[in-house]
Amino acid sequence: MNGIHDMGGMQDFGPVNPEKHEPVFHARWEARCFALWTAVPGEWSINADRYSKELIPPAEYLRMSYYEKVAVGIEELAVQTRLVTREELASGKPNGAPIPSSVKVLKAADVATTIANGYKSRRDVPAKPRFAIGQQVRARNIHPLGHTRLPRYARGKRGVVASDYGVFVFPDSDAAGLGEKPQHVYSVRFTARELWGAAANPRDTVYIDLWDDHLESV
Repeated sequence: MNGIHDMGGMQDFGPVNPEKHEPVFHARWEARCFALWTAVPGEWSINADRYSKELIPPAEYLRMSYYEKVAVGIEELAVQTRLVTREELASGKPNGAPIPSSVKVLKAADVATTIANGYKSRRDVPAKPRFAIGQQVRARNIHPLGHTRLPRYARGKRGVVASDYGVFVFPDSDAAGLGEKPQHVYSVRFTARELWGAAANPRDTVYIDLWDDHLESV
């Protein structure tokens, strides 16, 4: 979708000011938010999680901190998957209904392993690559209503396949609940002038990771 989250190539958002000796969490509630985020693996995919944040209204998205976005995404997905109700969220109290047996409960002893393992999106399945290293390709000019990992500034632009990472879950399909649709992911090299015109530095290039379904032959 063409939302405010897709900031690649946009300007005038001000300087990036890294915080020296930045702590992992600035407040206790951020740590609790991360704990909730970790406690629901398997209830929804990481791509559905990303899409939930993209649906935040633009003004709110720009105002929110990182963990505020995380909290909103968790709330919406928890309601959609019937882990909680909006009434429970409003009151801050459970309604007493039993937890469905299908819900995977993260035990304290498994937390460290779960965090260390992370989300694995590589898939060991046979999938023929549609493109070869060194081949010229074009990023498709698409504007889907749902989640996509194809940035807006690269759509319709020509590049060259620099490397093939192998087979991974296709985020665009996975976020919509339409299946993982595993396929090859490539690092595609675009010149800055191809992306932003003649005023761009002729020596600059941008590498973007794109899936088979994001590309077409030139």
